[in-house]
Amino acid sequence: MTKFKSSSVAESISNAIRGLKLAVSSQRNFVIEIFISVFVIAFSVLLRFSLTDICILLIMIALVLICELLNSAIEFTLDAVYKNNYSKLVEMAKDMSAGMVLLAAFMSVIIGCILFGSYILKLVF
Repeated sequence: MTKFKSSSVAESISNAIRGLKLAVSSQRNFVIEIFISVFVIAFSVLLRFSLTDICILLIMIALVLICELLNSAIEFTLDAVYKNNYSKLVEMAKDMSAGMVLLAAFMSVIIGCILFGSYILKLVF
C-alpha cells in the first residue's frame, strides 16, 4: 500500500470530510456560496418549487461548489509545485480555473433567475 492510498471506505470518507472542512476554513468564496445556497433552497421551498426544479437548483449549486473546490485544488497544487514563485503559465492556469468558477456561477444565476422568475410571475399574475 502506498503512502497516499486509503485503507478503507471509512478512511476515504474521513479524508473527504477533512477536505471539505479545509475548504470551509480557508476559502471565503466557498463559505459565501454555501450561505447563498441555503437561502436559495429555502426560498425555493417557500415558493413551492416542483421536485424537478429543486433538483435543477441542487445540480447548479453542486456545480458551483465543485468548481470552487477544483479551483482551490488547482491553485494549491500549482503553488506547491512552483513554490509560490511567479510564472506566467501558473498565472494563466489559475486565471482559467477562476474563470471556470465564474462561468458556473454565472450560469447558475441565469438558471436561478429563470426558475424563480417563473414562480414569482405565477404569484403576481
